Amino acid sequence: MTIRHIVSWKLNATDDAARDASFTVLQSELEALAGVMPDDIISLQVGRNIAYPESNWDVVLVGDYPSLEALERYQVHLEHQRVVAIVKQHVSARAAVDFQLD
Repeated sequence: MTIRHIVSWKLNATDDAARDASFTVLQSELEALAGVMPDDIISLQVGRNIAYPESNWDVVLVGDYPSLEALERYQVHLEHQRVVAIVKQHVSARAAVDFQLD
């Protein structure tokens, strides 16, 4: 049973240069987590919104995990918690959904 974990964020930054810098930090930190937990993360990708910035979220993470237990291990892993603290410095809002892939 593969679990897909999707998280979207709104960035704090208001000017383009600061938004670019924030995205670069988030992408680098988040995507590096796949290498820290290779048995628990099937894939992990971070992308930046390219359309309708006035209504769409700014950044998205899409991660696939082999089980709900693997996702739960990821959530409490010390390295994930370190990255969460960094992400919180750059974002103003967060939304997430987790679902099972068929």
